[in-house]
Amino acid sequence: MGHRFRHTARALLSPEAARMFLLLSVCLIAQPAKCHEERINLSFDSPNTFICLRNSQSTLAAWQEEHPDYHVKSWRCAPKGSLPNDL
Repeated sequence: MGHRFRHTARALLSPEAARMFLLLSVCLIAQPAKCHEERINLSFDSPNTFICLRNSQSTLAAWQEEHPDYHVKSWRCAPKGSLPNDL
């Protein structure tokens, strides 16, 4: 099902930084019906979805650059422990 991208971005280096996921729904460009979910670990000073959305643009761009065969269909941020079932 393809390789998984594991990346950790840190807004703060303190151990109490809140853990968030950047959730991506990605599809192969050559086979648009072949999709899967990627989860990227992020750390911020609080589990604030707005801050995550605002600050995750560079992480999203880096993932896309490292995976040129994939198209990001949708994405969102979610605090760890409250992950949605579907994107």
